[in-house]
Amino acid sequence: MDGGSVIVSVCDSLAQIRAEDWDTCACPEATTGRPDDPFTTYRFLKALEDSRSVGVGTGWQAQYLTAEMDGQVIACAPLYAKSHSQGEYIFDHNWAHAYERAGGRYFPKLQLAVPFTPVTGRRFLTRPGYERAGQEASVQAAVQLADRHSLSSLHVTFCTEGERENGTQMGLLPRTTQQFHWLNKGYESFDDFLGSLSSRKRKNIRKERAQAQGCGVEIVQLTGDQIRPAHWEYIWTFYQDTGARKWGMPYLTRAFFDMAHDMLRDDILLVLALRDGEPVAGALNMIGRDALFGRYWGCTAHYPAMHFELCYYQAIDYAIANGLKRVEAGAQGEHKLARGYLPVETHSLHWFRDPSFGDAVARYLDAERQAVSEDIEILTAYGPFKKAQVEEQE
Repeated sequence: MDGGSVIVSVCDSLAQIRAEDWDTCACPEATTGRPDDPFTTYRFLKALEDSRSVGVGTGWQAQYLTAEMDGQVIACAPLYAKSHSQGEYIFDHNWAHAYERAGGRYFPKLQLAVPFTPVTGRRFLTRPGYERAGQEASVQAAVQLADRHSLSSLHVTFCTEGERENGTQMGLLPRTTQQFHWLNKGYESFDDFLGSLSSRKRKNIRKERAQAQGCGVEIVQLTGDQIRPAHWEYIWTFYQDTGARKWGMPYLTRAFFDMAHDMLRDDILLVLALRDGEPVAGALNMIGRDALFGRYWGCTAHYPAMHFELCYYQAIDYAIANGLKRVEAGAQGEHKLARGYLPVETHSLHWFRDPSFGDAVARYLDAERQAVSEDIEILTAYGPFKKAQVEEQE
């Protein structure tokens, strides 16, 4: 659709944007069910902001964009000024070191992303019919904002393939990375899924499930009103333990989990292992229209194979039972391959104010894309599926 001129505004709080305007751009499909992507909804981003998981002192300072045309909001974007590279999952640490060794100042930078969330989804949130105009306005505004404030760079992480293609045409640098996703091939049961695997991998998964389920715990799946306020104290304990070991300090505040109960529990699946009725391990997933997104996991004691059971196998069980097309189990982890999760490409876009540095990064990204493509091909060939299944994936 074409219209008049586009007016772009920068907001440092979601409170300055109407929830209806944001969600019309972020998840118009939610009028008939779940959103495709629960992470770009107004309620999820507002919970991050209101719980002070993002904002002053966190290194994620909101600079949300809205674009208006003919008196209506046609696009929004979750943009943040970053003072570090934590919580992004598409790593630019080497770029930052190189930039600063050359005498530049890499931080602050602009990050167009969902904080702490390595999940592919639309980053340029547009009203239906305004996709091209909305993305062009958002890209131009973000680049101008970075240039005006002498910021080193702009990074759009975990965008869609279509956004990557459009962004490349607009002069941004495309980057390809990878994750491991489980794809539902119309399986009717977990055993049906196992039947698609090689004998050795099938036996290993059955062994791991037996180990986890045979260590004296009850495993339950909870969503919506089945989740009680008391569950969040356990989830917070699990999250702190894992966060301290992986990141040094957790990204989310305790208040976020209380807000998740109030605002997000219909979007959440908790998988808990109970001993004598008390949670001793758990995994938190977000539910989309077509996908289950694994996010956080933790435990208070070691149980053999419990991580695989709660995070991977229970997620597959839920996806099959609810007709979801895929499970995205988070960033990294080649150990997922043996458990039925195959490598897929993920995408990002980048812009640098210094043209010579941008040229150097572009050369690096060309080589990296080729390496990622070869890696995916090799990993897929060595995956757990029977040979016919692998050929079908290719």
